Amino acid sequence: MQNEKLIIEESHARERIDKAVAELTGKSRSAIQIMLKSGDITVNGEIAKPNYKVQVGDEIYLEVREPEELEVLAEDIPLDIYFEDKDMLVVNKPEGMVVHPSAGHASGTLVNALLFHCDDLSGINGKIRPGIVHRIDKDTSGLLMVAKNDHAHESLAKQLKDKTSDREYIALVHGDIVHQKGTIEAPIGRAKEDRQKMAVVRDGKEARTHFEVIERLPGYTLINCKLDTGRTHQIRVHLKYIGHPLAGDPKYGPKNTIKGNGQYLHAAKLGFDHPTTNERMTFEAPLPSSFEKALKMLREENL
Repeated sequence: MQNEKLIIEESHARERIDKAVAELTGKSRSAIQIMLKSGDITVNGEIAKPNYKVQVGDEIYLEVREPEELEVLAEDIPLDIYFEDKDMLVVNKPEGMVVHPSAGHASGTLVNALLFHCDDLSGINGKIRPGIVHRIDKDTSGLLMVAKNDHAHESLAKQLKDKTSDREYIALVHGDIVHQKGTIEAPIGRAKEDRQKMAVVRDGKEARTHFEVIERLPGYTLINCKLDTGRTHQIRVHLKYIGHPLAGDPKYGPKNTIKGNGQYLHAAKLGFDHPTTNERMTFEAPLPSSFEKALKMLREENL
């Protein structure tokens, strides 16, 4: 168990303790509220009450418990494999599947399926995320690279960092995007008002998304997105920032949207140099049936 000490200054005075501590530590408010209920936060030596409003000079101690080691089990879950050799795999992840285990998602993940399918995966990302070079959100479908050894992992990760790999997404967004093509360049970091969300913030990390219109539909636009960077929720945040949030997005989109299994976002194209042969490889995956169904419905409105 680790202790963390905070001293309250005027900028946070009279805020609820969960809000103040979340902002000062970068943890989510829900995580802080759990710690408060467990008695893991004290103010001036006394166990803090969840509704306490902090004062200037308050000494706050957090007892941060070590995360419990998740037992990651191999599970016989079908995989849609587009390519596989001794170094790596390219997998088409279905919508609704989490990439790697976490609290609340200990099973049914892509990693659980990979452990059953493969005897060897890169250990660079540790026990919880073996072989995972990059990830996409649970409700985003599409192509992912998976490394079977550390050499492959380092090569593929370097290509992502150096922007020499290609990642293209198909997205359905609200509204009619005026421009046929464009680039969104805006830094992304934790949202100040909700630490569980990302947002365009002044002190965020560099983020760049290119887009081009594929088709204009009633109330929506179908676009292609290319990533220069890979920030958390980058496409979702950038499209919301320009006033065209993803259709179906439960976190960043409007409530009045096309119903489905989450955001209409699909990692359709993936290109990279093979880590051993250096051969340029490109893969494309068709839209999932739920995405095609939504497009068909919108196109019929045009008739």
